[in-house]
Amino acid sequence: MARQNINATRVKPEATELLTLHVVRRERLSPHFARVTLGDGDAERFRPMGFDQWFRLFIPVSGGTLDQVPRKLDMVSYLRFLTTARTTRPVLRNFTVRAWRGDGDSGPEVDVDIALHGDGDTAGPATTWAQTCEKGDPVALLDEGITFNPPPGATGVLLVADESGLPAVAGILASLPADAAGRAVVEIPSDDDRQDLEAPAGVEVTWVVRADPHAVPGRAALDAVRAAQPPADGTHCWVAGEQALATGARRHWIGCGVPKDRVTFCGYWRAG
Repeated sequence: MARQNINATRVKPEATELLTLHVVRRERLSPHFARVTLGDGDAERFRPMGFDQWFRLFIPVSGGTLDQVPRKLDMVSYLRFLTTARTTRPVLRNFTVRAWRGDGDSGPEVDVDIALHGDGDTAGPATTWAQTCEKGDPVALLDEGITFNPPPGATGVLLVADESGLPAVAGILASLPADAAGRAVVEIPSDDDRQDLEAPAGVEVTWVVRADPHAVPGRAALDAVRAAQPPADGTHCWVAGEQALATGARRHWIGCGVPKDRVTFCGYWRAG
């Protein structure tokens, strides 16, 4: 991850243990999104926390295994993990729980929505995996808890993200109390990437469609943040996505007088 302040208020899981799950199914949701559903294996031991619960996902490379995945991830174990050969080292990426069901066809299931970037040789390993994985393929995950943790007294929410943060926004909206009020601003690559989101009646969802398909993700959402009225007193602001969106929105809100403890920001990735 790039710049962020999530560690100050992050709600950690009761236990962080390495879980092995398997692909149950995959589907293409829209031009730029795919969903992979995980289950079986250690799925019974996964503890859903709602909101923007995220985890580290280890994906075996072709011909590789999960034998080299650390049981926990700290600086020492991560550096040791990086010393293993790329040809056998599993791919490591961070993802958000899009949805959890305790009553799937074969037991508990975790939906993982993945924003697809690139095509063919330009596609990243997670994009390729999301479009080619098969039922039964193993993965390993380490739960990292949630970052959406408003301080006491928050009276509204403002959520902002590009497509990489859409699954987190969806999870937060679905977890908010029914009387929650506020707004969610989500930038997407195309109009066909809109999703039906479960949200309280008092939270308005605004979709920002990039006019230029070659533009850096997050720029249009940041423009929308700057053009909007300053957040009302008591609003908790949360932003995630490309680095410039996360830091730019935070800088704008603080400049508008929002207290620093009412802003959660996280750069999921950095353009270039």
